[in-house]
Amino acid sequence: MLTDLRLRDFRCFSDLQIRFGSARTFVVGPNAVGKTSLLEAACVALRMQSPRAITLSDVIQIGCPSLSVEGHFSDTHFQLSYGAKGRQIWLDSKLQTGTSDYLDMARVAWFGNADRDLVQGSGSVRRRYLDFLGSQSLPGYRSTLRCYDRALRSRNSLLKERRPRREVAAFDEPLVQAGELLHTMRRALLDVLGPLATAACAEISGNSDALSTTYAPGCIGVLREALLASRAEEERLRLTTVGPHRDDVLLKLNNKEAGTFASEGQQRSIALALKLAQARHLHAVQGRAPVLLLDDIFGELDIARRNRLLASLPSNAQIIITTTTFDWAQKADTDVVISLPLAAG
Repeated sequence: MLTDLRLRDFRCFSDLQIRFGSARTFVVGPNAVGKTSLLEAACVALRMQSPRAITLSDVIQIGCPSLSVEGHFSDTHFQLSYGAKGRQIWLDSKLQTGTSDYLDMARVAWFGNADRDLVQGSGSVRRRYLDFLGSQSLPGYRSTLRCYDRALRSRNSLLKERRPRREVAAFDEPLVQAGELLHTMRRALLDVLGPLATAACAEISGNSDALSTTYAPGCIGVLREALLASRAEEERLRLTTVGPHRDDVLLKLNNKEAGTFASEGQQRSIALALKLAQARHLHAVQGRAPVLLLDDIFGELDIARRNRLLASLPSNAQIIITTTTFDWAQKADTDVVISLPLAAG
């Protein structure tokens, strides 16, 4: 479990120390006091990435050169700093040269208000959902994704500059090798996630809605052949037009396209089902539940649905929840309530 956290120059917090409970911790307070930032810091501390920002530069407090998050996960002391010199991480005061041991420390599932973009948003949102989970559950996923992204950026840069085809083609092989593996990993991941999401949606909706998920690869057929066939389009648009960066997950509710035909309440249920599937998959893979970070997701649910959702979460999970009010929750499994704002220092 995540026992404690200290933040320095992270978003609105200059210096803040927090202790969490082993079961449910509620972080309660009005809007704009830092509840989401505190939850985000827990995600950054354990996974070295933010669910709300593309880079860690975006979460450094305005006017400060760097940030630091540290604390304890079970008996392990961890620390992460980020600034002009880049990222540095420590485990039990030992500077780490790689990220594997640090990332093996904990798994995380994030639930937030923006999750409805999983239904309404572009394919990039659903790809990020798969990538966040794949990086935590499949060996080699993170490194494969980074190899593909590097090859894609280099290739697109050359296409944009209208460089000779032989220079562009130098990145075809690394793009294909990483891309085909990424396609395989994502398809396998969705094969497992799909049934979990279908079951979770049925639970949340009281068996009134049926959710289906389908993997839609970003190219037709073999990637190598698709690249060759797309050359004219590439030269016209000056970017790579096929590959995993165009992957998507098609969502249907009751056999209709969810983003178009599902109501707002149904879209919220679909998003929650996808995140529940993520948490349950991590539980199955690790043999223990991930840390669950729930950011004020209960506002559009009635009291019965709020408590039913909590009951659907993996058993024995450490759950940290932000909310504007605490009076609706069943108190039996709650061991810590943090009221914000807190005095800094």
